[in-house]
Amino acid sequence: MLRTNETFLSYLEQLYSKQERKEDIVIRSFSKGTRIFVQNEKSPKIMLINDGVTKCYFEEENDKEYIMEFLGKGEIIGEIEFIKNINCLCTIEAVTEVSVYAISVPYFRTLVENDIALNNLLLNAFAERIINTSARASYQQLHTTEHSLAKLLELQSKQEIEISKEDMAAYLGVTIRSLNRALKSLNKK
Repeated sequence: MLRTNETFLSYLEQLYSKQERKEDIVIRSFSKGTRIFVQNEKSPKIMLINDGVTKCYFEEENDKEYIMEFLGKGEIIGEIEFIKNINCLCTIEAVTEVSVYAISVPYFRTLVENDIALNNLLLNAFAERIINTSARASYQQLHTTEHSLAKLLELQSKQEIEISKEDMAAYLGVTIRSLNRALKSLNKK
C-alpha cells in the first residue's frame, strides 16, 4: 500500500554527497497538498522521494481520480516520462510534507548511459511495480472492499497520516457511498 525503496534512497544519498556540481541533484521540499507532477504536463525533473508520502493518481475524463499507489522514501518519479520522452502519465501529490532529490535531466541521462548500478535499480523498480500492480489487481478481485479498507486504515494508522474519504475511495476504486457502507460494516465488527 505504501511503496518504499531504501536501496534506491541509499544510492541517491551517496550520489548527492559526492556530486561535483551541486546543481545536478538538489533537495526540494513540497508542502502537503502540492502537486509535484501534473498529469499530461511536462515533467520538470526526475525525482526520488527522500522523506514523506505522496499519492500517484490518474484523473479520468469524467474528473474521477484513481489512486495507483502511495509512494514513500526511495521511490523514483518521472523516470518513465524521461525514458519514453512523454508528458506525465499521472499526477503525484504530497500527502504529507515531502522532500525529494530532484535530478536534472542532462545528469540523469548521463547516469542512465553510464551507470550500471542505476540501471539495475531502475530495472528492479520496474519489476517491483509490475509485481505490485498485478498483486493489487488480484487482491481487489479476491477480497471484499471491507478487507481492503481495513488494510488501508492500518496503513493510515502506522504512517500517522490522514487519508481523506475521497482518497480512500479513489484508492479502492469505489464510490464514496460504497466506502461509507464499508466503513459502517467495519464499525459493526
